[in-house]
Amino acid sequence: MEIKTIHQLEKQAMKKSHNELARIGFALFFLAGVLAFSFATSGGVPNHMFLAIAAVFGGYMAMNIGANDVANNVGPAVGSKALTMGGAIVIAMIFEAGGAFIAGGDVVSTIKKGIIDINAFGDDTDSFLWAMMAALLAAALWLNLATMAKAPVSTTHSIVGGVMGAGIAAAGFSIVDWGTMGKIASSWVISPVIGGVVAAGFLFAIKKTIIFKDDKVSASYKWVPVYVAIMSWAFVTYLVLKGLKKIWPQILTSFNDVMFITVEVTKKPTFETAFMIGAVVAVMVYFRVKRTIKNKLPTLKNTRSDVNVLFTIPLIFAAALLSFAHGANDVANAIGPLAAINDAVMSGGISAKAGIPFWVMAVGAFGIAIGLALYGPRLIKTVGGEITELDQMRAFSVAMAAAITVIIASQLGLPVSSTHIAIGGVFGVGFLREWLDSATSIEQEIAQDKAEIKDEKKQLQAMRSELKTLEAKAKKSDQDYRRVTELYRLINKETKMIKKAKKTLKKDVKSLYVKRDTIKKILTAWLITVPAAAVLSASIFYMIKGLMS
Repeated sequence: MEIKTIHQLEKQAMKKSHNELARIGFALFFLAGVLAFSFATSGGVPNHMFLAIAAVFGGYMAMNIGANDVANNVGPAVGSKALTMGGAIVIAMIFEAGGAFIAGGDVVSTIKKGIIDINAFGDDTDSFLWAMMAALLAAALWLNLATMAKAPVSTTHSIVGGVMGAGIAAAGFSIVDWGTMGKIASSWVISPVIGGVVAAGFLFAIKKTIIFKDDKVSASYKWVPVYVAIMSWAFVTYLVLKGLKKIWPQILTSFNDVMFITVEVTKKPTFETAFMIGAVVAVMVYFRVKRTIKNKLPTLKNTRSDVNVLFTIPLIFAAALLSFAHGANDVANAIGPLAAINDAVMSGGISAKAGIPFWVMAVGAFGIAIGLALYGPRLIKTVGGEITELDQMRAFSVAMAAAITVIIASQLGLPVSSTHIAIGGVFGVGFLREWLDSATSIEQEIAQDKAEIKDEKKQLQAMRSELKTLEAKAKKSDQDYRRVTELYRLINKETKMIKKAKKTLKKDVKSLYVKRDTIKKILTAWLITVPAAAVLSASIFYMIKGLMS
């Protein structure tokens, strides 16, 4: 039996090893393709070797963005069982790549967030190239380490730390805009707190208006369309403000070409425009959902699980739209420095804005999709189920927080991180569960389990004391021997009962509380992301400079 078990373990280990080798092989194949294409298309240009290597670093960074950051968009939907892991990956891959290609724009800032003064490099193009390469590689390495540790971190903060560290190594501390860095540091607190409060607020509203009602079916018919309409407004507004801002002039131009009215072409959408578009969509969604639920009323049961099902389709749309907006925005974290290097190599100069060649955008878009497919499940599981237990209502609240917090922050000028917002939302719904359940049956069950374990331990201790006394007797009667045998049987039975009670208690506690160890790990990773990426980047810059000197 033991040999058979060992054989099964060996087979599982071999299978896992082969799967890991296949993933690494596919990733290396993609990077080799990027290297070959870049080298082949820029062979006649000075410093083309730098561009080819930088393209590999950009592809590596994009894969790590897909492996780490995308989990925030689809993790709650997977954890709540609204989407399967495979379905979530397919949807995220399509919409991430679509967002990058369709709405990624044709120009990108070469220095993310303006954290360093590009003029400090002067005419030293070589130092600029080395700094951007170091920033890309350092950010990618940090993201890789964080993914291995199952810690969702901000890719924006990773590249910010990389650019800062390389900039300091190249031109000293004066190159950094410390005011901007202070705003970025403040987002470590602002993002998760606002995200958590918004998510907890929506979950509490759903519970008060639907779950705590005696007639959950009627309450669902009244309130679910309202919540889904609010979500539609939030996501459309978010998508217009963040996902379409880079191609907004082209959208308005196309609109004017096909319509009889003329709309003023602006550089980016205003909040008022986004609000109105979102409101129109929200009204249409409200009546559509109302009609759908009305048709389902005869089959709906007065249970929480049936109410949960009503939030499944909105969650799928949320995962898709979040992925599209993420692909449109965060692809710049991979291709921004790469576009800067491409521009510097091709033009021989340094500029604050750089055009994005199609192949550079392709490296970012396909890299994110490949990284998600190969290594995304690790972080998706963490976000979806290893912080707190999620169902559709809780995941819906987290998705709402992701969209609404960005809208609020953009209007107030607050620096926020989409990663920190999403994880803060998960924290928020988890702590709300803990607070609400403190006076409910789960808490009572935990108290009862603890009392039972305490009583059973007392009984076990009494039986062991009696057994010890009997076994110490010099002469034992037949009755003593029978009692000893009975005590052994009872002790064994009592030990099993205690183990079972402890297991039940552990299960109840697991379903009730937010997992503190996971929170500590994630918060630690957030705090050290910028300094860790900066130190890595500075070290890599000095290595490159030493090799080229």
